[in-house]
Order: sequence, then structure tokens, then C-alpha cells
Amino acid sequence: MRVWMHQAIALVSIICLTSETSFAQSGARAPTAAASGETNAVAKANERTVGLASGLPAGTFMRFGAEIAGNINQAADIRVLAVITPGATENVRDLLYLRGIDIAITHADVLEYFKNVEKIPNIQKRVNFISELYVSEIHVLVRPEISSFEDLEGKKVSFNAPGGGTSVTGPILFRRMGVKVEPVYIDNEIAYERMKTGELAGLVFTVGKPNNLFTRNKNDYGFKFLPVPFDNFADLYLPTKLTAEDYPGYVKPGEKVETIGVQAVLAVYNWPRESDRARRITRFIDNYFDHFENFLKPPYHPSWKTVNLAANVRGWTRYWVVEEKLKQILGAQHAATRGIDLQLAPQQATQAAPSKAEEQKRLFQEFQQWKRRQ
Repeated sequence: MRVWMHQAIALVSIICLTSETSFAQSGARAPTAAASGETNAVAKANERTVGLASGLPAGTFMRFGAEIAGNINQAADIRVLAVITPGATENVRDLLYLRGIDIAITHADVLEYFKNVEKIPNIQKRVNFISELYVSEIHVLVRPEISSFEDLEGKKVSFNAPGGGTSVTGPILFRRMGVKVEPVYIDNEIAYERMKTGELAGLVFTVGKPNNLFTRNKNDYGFKFLPVPFDNFADLYLPTKLTAEDYPGYVKPGEKVETIGVQAVLAVYNWPRESDRARRITRFIDNYFDHFENFLKPPYHPSWKTVNLAANVRGWTRYWVVEEKLKQILGAQHAATRGIDLQLAPQQATQAAPSKAEEQKRLFQEFQQWKRRQ
């Protein structure tokens, strides 16, 4: 009986393989959606779709991309496809060259890189921004025998996979610190494991805190974060810190590790105003603004609460649709009870707290919350 069954299975396999081979050799193809009477379904699916270049599964970019898609896709007139990518640098290339990608998450310093290093023509006119996002902290994780940047001289350090934001930020970091390392461009998941064996002395990861590369590892090997002095980077980056609340096991309770951060940016390709792609982006922006309050609630990433939709991003141009949207929102009514000119709210926040960016942001967010209550 068992022999018969084996012979029968073998016979069926041969028949199926022969059929598939004959089908392939005949040049036949499956019926298209149009041939099946589904032309309207095809048009509807493609007409409302926007591609969002996000990041690697382990990174904060991908989480924000997935959350943007999940929130905005609740609307019936749009579908956002969050795409897994190498990260910040490659995402800008995708905006420029990859069909179907209209929006991307990147870092503010990446535009500077394309402008001054790769020298892509008219990059600032071709790539604009929709809004700031969270600040990506620069994590410099090292082995226990490393106590300073100078100790890394000549040693192997991972700058994450090519195409990610760290592949731009890492070289800037060590160049300004005056330390020459041997850069290694591999996924930091792999780099973390190679640090255990001593093959790598450290890794650099530009990512929003807390990141699960560090939190899911109990740090049995005594790794630690190096502090990064803000004074060397004030023209490009922001001061921030890592704490024991962010990374228990890496930072001692009550202590903090001073570091720097780079602004994450929701970037967009500057399509011509009357183009189909511009129409899709306009729909995305309308839904992004109109559903933004959802981002401020669980289970969305807590860093959404730090995003100021009216904030400028140094070195970037705000997309014209967003400019018009902000004027529409801020000019909708006068907040007489608060003495705020809605159209001038960002400027008034600046005047109220000169040289205090965090206080400006707090004032404007307070205004946004008040306006939503109205």
C-alpha cells in the first residue's frame, strides 16, 4: 500500500511538472485584471496609493512609517504603502529615482550630504519637507575596554548598513572628533554580535531612543555608550542625552550620557503643481494634518508628542502644499481670548522665548492644543 502511494505521488508530481513546463514553454500568461473585467478596480487601487520609503525593520524609521500608514489609511480616499528600505540616505535616492515613492523619512543632515558630497544638482529644490519628526539620538556603543573616542583610533567601528543615516552621520562624527577609525558598513544587528567577540570595538547607530537593538539585549558584555560633546556639532545637530530609563543595563541609575541628535524629517518630492503625483501628495498631507491628533495617543510612539507641524528644518524648504495648509489652519480664526494672532503664532512663540527652542515648541504646541479644543 505504502509503495503504491509513493508511486501515485511521484506520478502526480511528474504530471504537474510537465503541465507547468508546457505552460511556460507555450508562452501563455495569466489573464490580466483588465481582461478579467477589473479595469475599474485597478484604476481605483492605483489612483489613491502613495509610496512612503521608511527603513529597516529594527529601526525607528520603520515604526514611524508603519504608524503613518496605519493612521492615514483609515481614510477611504488614500492608501499609504510603507516600504522597507536601507534607511535615510537611500530614502532620498528613492525619492529622486524610484518610481512609486513620493514621500520618505530621512535625517536633516542627509540633504547636506547630497548637496556637498555627492553634489546632486538642485537637490534642495527637488526634495522638500512636510514636517519635522522626532530627534534621532546618536548612539556610540563601545566595548568595556574603550573609555574615550581616542581609544577607538585605528579600530573597527560599524556605521550600520550602507544607505542608512548612520553611514552619513558616522563619518561626520569621527572626522570632527579628529579620530580615524576603520569603518565597517554592516547591519548593526550583526555588528552587535561581532562586538561580543572583539572583532569590532564599537558601533554607531543614529536612531530614536529607546531602540530595541539595545533594550532587548541585557548587556552581559559590559558595553557602554560614549558621550559626544555638543560643542563640536552645534551647527548641524541638537543636544540630547541617554539615561537609565532609556537603557537600563547600559546607563547607571541616576546618570546620563550626553550625546547629540539629528532631526528626522518627513521629506517629499517636489512634483509639478498640476501633476498626478502632486495631487496624491496633497491628499496625503490633508489626511496627515487632519488625523494628526491620533498620533498623540497610545499605542503610537511617544515621540510623536514632540513633533511641531509648524517648525522649520534648518537647510530645508517646506513643501508648498504644507505652506498653504498652515496658512489655512493658522488663519482660520483669531484667538482673541489668548491674544494670539493665529497666522503669526510661530513667530510670536519665537519672540516670547528667544534662543529657547524647546520653550518655543512648547508654546506653539500649547496653542495647537487650545485650537483643537475650540
